[in-house]
Amino acid sequence: MKILVTGGLGQVGSHVAELLLARGDEVLVIDNLATGRREHLGEHPKLRVIIDTIADKALVDALVAGFRPDAIVHAAASYKDPEDWYNDALTNVVGGANIVRAALANKVARFIYFQTALCYGVKPRQNPVRLDHPKLPANSSYAISKTAAEDYIEISGLDYVSFRLANVIGPRNVSGPLPIFFQRLTQGKRCFVTRSRRDFVFVKDLARTVLRAIDGTGKGAYHFSSGGDVAIIELYDAVVRALGIERYPEPDMRDLGPDDAASILLDPSRTVADFGAIDFTPLPAIVDAAVQYYRTFGVAGGYTHLKHAERT
Repeated sequence: MKILVTGGLGQVGSHVAELLLARGDEVLVIDNLATGRREHLGEHPKLRVIIDTIADKALVDALVAGFRPDAIVHAAASYKDPEDWYNDALTNVVGGANIVRAALANKVARFIYFQTALCYGVKPRQNPVRLDHPKLPANSSYAISKTAAEDYIEISGLDYVSFRLANVIGPRNVSGPLPIFFQRLTQGKRCFVTRSRRDFVFVKDLARTVLRAIDGTGKGAYHFSSGGDVAIIELYDAVVRALGIERYPEPDMRDLGPDDAASILLDPSRTVADFGAIDFTPLPAIVDAAVQYYRTFGVAGGYTHLKHAERT
């Protein structure tokens, strides 16, 4: 197959691209390196990498028309700064619309998208959240812009799968608490931990499921979620253990900020029904893999698209 992967040098996109190349597919990647890194994908005879932006409509149109992909995996996203509405709108909304329109114009057979669980708001009305929960993205620029792109996909008529994601972590993770914990602990700095819970899932488990979606499994929106959440302190403790720190560094435990969610837990029942049971990687193994990556490549990021100061 021929697959276009937007954001193909980021955490999710690069893992998907690696699996596609390993099975013999031809892959075209476009990434603007806002959060992706060129070293995430090595040279390969069936890989072409374009360093540019999906906000450039003429470029997107030319790439899709020239490559004629069988499927598009749209993993590109802006999320570095919660106050950067311009780039969130430019990449996530304008860029997303460009990719959708190009897919339509070139009769792309399959379209894969990744949506944030924050599309349901930071105080969802259900726990776990079902797919029939209304979209309430007015909590961050990221959630608003990602939801706008998903809305375009839904009305486009494309044959698509949209994975609404739990917290995807592992190697190449640049957002959320995992890279922040690693960075601060290795610098001898104290971390703070909020009294919240999240469902942490392994990026490689997601990538394997994406390949099944590319090949035709599923249609419409799905939750990629293990169906269970853990306290953030458990993630922190896993990082401490993975680093081999002998004397436990007590974190600063804090209450939730006004724009944070006590729990983000998604109901995976439709995913299980259509994709079958997924053997989710345990949290300690996920953290071990991420720490090994950070020790080799360093931490680039530590971003959060919520406004509370996780980086302080």
